[in-house]
Amino acid sequence: MTHDTGTTEIRSNTELPARRSDIELVTDDHLTLVGELAEPLDRPARGTIVTLHPLPTAHGFMDSHVLKKAAARLPALADIAVLRFNFRSVSSPRGTSEGTFGDGESEGFDLRAAVTDVVDRGLPTPWLVGWSFGTEVILKHALEHVESGRGAGVVLLSPPLHRTSDDELARWADVDVPVVALVPEQDDFLQPDEAARRFAIAPNVRVVPVEGAKHLWVGERYVRIVLDAIADLVVPGSAPLPTHLPA
Repeated sequence: MTHDTGTTEIRSNTELPARRSDIELVTDDHLTLVGELAEPLDRPARGTIVTLHPLPTAHGFMDSHVLKKAAARLPALADIAVLRFNFRSVSSPRGTSEGTFGDGESEGFDLRAAVTDVVDRGLPTPWLVGWSFGTEVILKHALEHVESGRGAGVVLLSPPLHRTSDDELARWADVDVPVVALVPEQDDFLQPDEAARRFAIAPNVRVVPVEGAKHLWVGERYVRIVLDAIADLVVPGSAPLPTHLPA
């Protein structure tokens, strides 16, 4: 497909304009976590996402590429505020969060601190977007936020369901917010057929197979699928997101 010479393509490393603030989150067990809030540059946010990154012991952090690209693009393209942070013990160029890895248990405090921060700032009620390990933290700990009206919905990217028990999954059967699982066709840990079986215990979870994708969503095509799906859920009608901008 050809494009006018007056446009420029949004590429992997494109960072679009936004108000970007370094933030600190303080957990109920008295740890300080580091993060960033990216907001639309010159207008109010129409939606908010809190992102929960992949496994710290496998190099997951707030800059894991899909989450970094969400923060780079969604404020400008869909008026979505994006909060990213490092789970306890995790380092990134932004800094190091205090504490030790909790294997998905004590990270529930980290999630609560992030949701509280968004609520205290008066931003739109957040959607919770977890990737891999981040989905386990959501499934274990996010019900309190959904049930209290502090969670507008959930997006699960590449849920491995390693740490999530059937009992924990079953507790999601009665939630009244959208819960959407994007499951890569070629995922290393949980592929669509098995995901459909596991999530059958909570039939309101919508399992969306993504043809050709892998656990890490490598490739601009798959990043765009993920960001379009998130944008359309958080700010309906905002997808498909532009792939080119005026030069």
